[in-house]
This record gives sequence, C-alpha cells and structure tokens, in this order.
Amino acid sequence: MLRQTYERIRSLVDEVHVVTERSQVDSICEVLPELTPDHIIIEPVARGTASALGLAAMTLAQRDAGAVMLSIPADHIVGDGRRFGQTIRRVVKLASQSSQLVTVGLTPYYPATGFGYIRTDGQVRFGRTTGLKVVEFIEKPAFERASRFVGSGGYYWNLAIFGWRVETLLDELRQHAPIHHDVLRQVATARLAGDEASVATLYSDLPKDAIDYAVMEKTDRLLLIPARFHWIDVGSWSELHSILPKDVAGNVAAGAHVLIDSESSLFDVPGKFVAAIGVKDLVVVESGNALLICLKSRAQEVKGLVEHLRLGEFAEYA
Repeated sequence: MLRQTYERIRSLVDEVHVVTERSQVDSICEVLPELTPDHIIIEPVARGTASALGLAAMTLAQRDAGAVMLSIPADHIVGDGRRFGQTIRRVVKLASQSSQLVTVGLTPYYPATGFGYIRTDGQVRFGRTTGLKVVEFIEKPAFERASRFVGSGGYYWNLAIFGWRVETLLDELRQHAPIHHDVLRQVATARLAGDEASVATLYSDLPKDAIDYAVMEKTDRLLLIPARFHWIDVGSWSELHSILPKDVAGNVAAGAHVLIDSESSLFDVPGKFVAAIGVKDLVVVESGNALLICLKSRAQEVKGLVEHLRLGEFAEYA
C-alpha cells in the first residue's frame, strides 16, 4: 500500500517525502528503494499526527518556506486515480491561493466511529478555486452521535488528506498547540545541527496528540473539498472486510468453518475451526491469547479498547 500511495501521488507533486518512525525506516527503504535519505523524515518514536505533521512542516520550511505540503496516508485504497488526481490538484490550488488549511471529505455511508466528521456551511472562492467553509470538525464521535450525523446529512468524513502552506500549519500550531510548535522548532534546530540525541529526547517528551484534536477541531481556517473518488481506509477490521473475498452471504472466514444463517461477518481465528449460527455484522478475531468480538460498525473503537487495556489489570492482552 505504501508503494501504491507513492505511485498515486508522485506525478502530482514536485517531491515525495515519507514521514515515519525510526523502527520502520529499513522496511520503507526496501519498498521504496528510489527514496533518498533526505526524503525520509524520521520520528525517533511515534508521537501522534500533530507531532509527525508538525515535524514534516518544520523540516520542509527549512528547505522552502513557501512550500505547499500535502499529507497523504499510506493505508488508503483509492479506486479512481483520475478523480483522485483532480481532487489533489484542487487541494494544492486552494491551499496555495487561500493560505487556509484544506481537507478532503467524503459523504458518509455508515456511522463509522473511527473518522472525524465535518460540517460545512457554504462555498467560498479564492482566485479561480472554490471550497466549502468548515464550521464544525468533530473527531471520532461515539456511535450514537455518528448515526445522527449520517441520518441528518450535511456531514462529510474527514479522509485525513490535508493540504496547506507549511507556514499556515506552523501558524496554527503556534496558536492552538504551542507546546508542539515550540518543541518541534527545537527538534528541527537540533536535527539541522546533527544532534540526534537531543532530537530523540525532545521529541519523546511531546504530547501524543492527533492533528485532528490539536488543530482541526480548534481552527477557523479550515476548508473542505468533497471527494469524488472511491475510497477505503484499511485502518479497521470493517474496512478490511469490505475489500476481502466473501462467500455468497458476505462472510469472510479463513480455514475450516461452518456458518449457518450468518452474514456480513469476518472471522479471523487462525488454527481453529469456526462455527457460527445466526450472527450478522460481526468481527471475531483471535490474537495470541485474546479474542475480540465486536459489531463490524464499531470495529474502529478497538484502538480505544487497546488504550484502556494498557492502563489496567489486563495490560498483557493489549
């Protein structure tokens, strides 16, 4: 998927950089051998997307203060390359002409709880490019609230595809996440001086925040361009179910199994016989000595479950 993302975007931009934590650099170089070291922006440890994107913006600003930066996740499946390209070109134009933050939104088709929801209010024009003014950004709502958003209409999923001038993001970090801005400025200065020990120490102390919470929910400088391409985020079991081969009842199951009156479910229980009767829209996954069972529509809440487990008496199962 990293290779696919690279191929999808490289003809649309001047340069492609990969932002990753240090432990993944060797694997990334195997997948993208043409990527030069100066095009890999390394996090000493993972500290959330606010830190990762802030570090990327600081790094690029040192090389070109007027650069327009795109953030494209590497775990997305895009089904229409032509329309994707058209959308990305609009993002770049709008970010360049407006000095605003720009995101891409997709009309939701089920109440996902792992995506941000965006409400817009009217079209705005900058030069010859238009976008929708964002009036509310709700990051990862609970299932009941997500259901209301889908039912009411007028909301978009945030696809975590962003575009902005690097100076614009840094201004917003300075205003809404000053700790990130100040520490990342020190990190960038230390890295420029070759002091990786200080880089690691400074960076590891950053709050582990998503850009959605740190900036997007707070800013008044956010515009949206609607997506017109087919899109899947393979970040949860429900999305994985949507792209895997299924039986006639819509089930995904590996190994020996008997499924009676069961539909639209995913079973990943390696080495065990699976039998199910009368279930629908379930995810059943075994990992080590733990078994996960949840509704497919709530599979994106697993990350929260893992964080909860890590803080309690069942940390060994996280």
